[in-house]
Amino acid sequence: MSSRTEPRVGLPDAGDMERAGDTERAAGTARASASRRALEIDGAAFTGPDAFPTALREALGRRGLSLERVSERLRARGIGVSQATLSSWQRGRSQPERARSLRAVEVLEEILELPGGALRSLLGPRRPRGRVAPARGEGAALQVLGEDSVVEKALGERFRHFNQETGSLLIHDVVTLGASGTLSSLTTTNVLRASRAGADRALFVLSFDDEQAEPLDIRVTSGRLGEATYLKGLKSLVLEIHFGRELAKLDTTVVSYAVDVSPSREPATHYERWSRANLHEYLQQVFFHPDALPSGCRRYFRDQVGSPPRAQRRISMNDSHSTHVLASRCKPGVHGVAWDFDTEEFRHGRTG
Repeated sequence: MSSRTEPRVGLPDAGDMERAGDTERAAGTARASASRRALEIDGAAFTGPDAFPTALREALGRRGLSLERVSERLRARGIGVSQATLSSWQRGRSQPERARSLRAVEVLEEILELPGGALRSLLGPRRPRGRVAPARGEGAALQVLGEDSVVEKALGERFRHFNQETGSLLIHDVVTLGASGTLSSLTTTNVLRASRAGADRALFVLSFDDEQAEPLDIRVTSGRLGEATYLKGLKSLVLEIHFGRELAKLDTTVVSYAVDVSPSREPATHYERWSRANLHEYLQQVFFHPDALPSGCRRYFRDQVGSPPRAQRRISMNDSHSTHVLASRCKPGVHGVAWDFDTEEFRHGRTG
């Protein structure tokens, strides 16, 4: 039923139509003005083909809502939109086009406290059928790292094309712990193969669990260091290493680097290596100080960073106070080695 007290039946006359048109135009102008006010940030309005994803990201950031929370709120209103779909929208990989999706956008405006039409008015023309695929490097990395990872934040815009010109074939990590059980140094050798002609560099991101574990010295023994940026807020080191030549397609090169690390507050308990593609072989060696030997070591695998470990198996140590794990034909995911110290001794600051 209509809520109007004087409903009219039949067609309005020309004067009514003109007045109605004026009212609608005025309302539309007011909505557009409100939308512009709501979506202008730092004096710049969102325009162009990326207007919708940019505005959506900014609105989510202002409200401080995670994609999981937004998906839950939409579901509570009877609209099923997954986190993956919301992520695709905010990254510009796809856009809402079907009636159900457009209805979701209208509810999103309410959830994000935006004027009606603020987001929907920014949608461009209907795109060709099929999803807009992410860049090879980004899409593969997201499968293992998940959304908004430390690596993505550390690389910024470069994450979208993260090492898409090369892929790792073999990786060898050597992890060395000091007398206090904290990480002392990391040495990595990476055999890379070019997926296209012209590749001449690669990016590497090292993340630390403790903000006191900062890089002290960086040595590149195969390749040339082009960039070394430590992001203290992210506890991450970004390395750009140049190959010294441009690779032909399917050509290989070897990159080797070593990083000495300052002692952290707490003993290290594990080391992980994530890979976005199939590795021919991965070797991790962990060397312990003779005054800080673990009570046990184990290997494990994660499908994604942060997911529960599986395929756990105890591994032994040898006379050189080291342990290792060798994996062949590795599928994408996270390979790790964990160890346990005598917690009572380390709680009292044992240093050997």
